[in-house]
Amino acid sequence: MINWLTSDTHFGHENIIRYCGRPFKSLKEMDETLVKNWNSRVSKGDTVYFLGDFCFKKSTEAPNANAFEYYREQLNGNIVFIGGNHDRQNRNKTILQGCVVCLGGQQIYLVHDPKHMNPAYKLGFCGHVHEKWKIVKYGPTVIVNVGVDQWNFFPIEINQINKALAKWRTTHDIS
Repeated sequence: MINWLTSDTHFGHENIIRYCGRPFKSLKEMDETLVKNWNSRVSKGDTVYFLGDFCFKKSTEAPNANAFEYYREQLNGNIVFIGGNHDRQNRNKTILQGCVVCLGGQQIYLVHDPKHMNPAYKLGFCGHVHEKWKIVKYGPTVIVNVGVDQWNFFPIEINQINKALAKWRTTHDIS
């Protein structure tokens, strides 16, 4: 079993392509690519920590009224949803707004919006900021954006994140 992290797929949200400069010609292409990329890495027994903004309430790509179930049913893995600002209306009934996990021997705070990061943790993962930045230091916390826009539209696992962090630390003072 592998633990994966991701956020901000925005399934069913055509305008996100333009807003974030995503390299897709259509909503159908974006949704199909995100599902294909997800399932190419995530196995049925894996766990995915999804840090918000899964899908729009309605989508022209979803054949029924429940876009959340339509997209969720296509994806491998056991998904732990943390609510994002676009998840209020999409039938994602998660009560989690943030949580702490231990991955790779590290305690990590998970939250959608980095403004809600818990400064008691030295490392935090978030979404929400899309293409704006991948890693940043905010107060005492190093924050990694696990959103699909930063990771070539794939979920990522802790070893990938640790490699990116090691490279980032070589050029940033984190004292």
